[in-house]
Amino acid sequence: MSEEELIEHCRQKDRFAQKQLYELYAGSLYALCIRYSGDRETAKDILHDGFLRIFTSFDKFDYRGKGSLKAWLSRVMVNTALEYLRKNGKINQVLTLDEIPDIVDPESEGDDLERIPQDVLMNFISELPSGYRTVFNLYTFEEKSHKEIADLLKISEKTSSSQLYRARIILAKKIKKYLMETDAWNKKIDGL
Repeated sequence: MSEEELIEHCRQKDRFAQKQLYELYAGSLYALCIRYSGDRETAKDILHDGFLRIFTSFDKFDYRGKGSLKAWLSRVMVNTALEYLRKNGKINQVLTLDEIPDIVDPESEGDDLERIPQDVLMNFISELPSGYRTVFNLYTFEEKSHKEIADLLKISEKTSSSQLYRARIILAKKIKKYLMETDAWNKKIDGL
């Protein structure tokens, strides 16, 4: 079944087509939900709610060629995740200044990112405080501006910028620690 046929069958509430759509996209959308929620159980709830919204909203979807379905599904899932975080008071969850790790330059970590497995990096992102994680995800993965983030989350642009900066500091610290531990482990192995 082509993507256009799948969409049309989902519009008609065809259970087989809905199951096929779920099987095709649930994995990547679940990963997106984990990025926003920070934990697997909450991500499952968001994924479930998101698919319910998707299946009841196909009449609002306008197919614009290859890739437009995945983009729409992702947008619905991000909006579902943001709604969940807002409803549960997790959007503005931040650390106090005392809780932020020692300052490191987040820009200096660019080359080091290539040395870290993606699952480790995604775990680091999931460990960020909810507000930081949400802003980081919207800015980095959804490519939203601080103005767009501020509008979505009902915060100021300055707060968005500050939360992104603090998220980067925390991630840079975690990356640095991970690389130091990995390098020490590799030296130990090489010495055997």
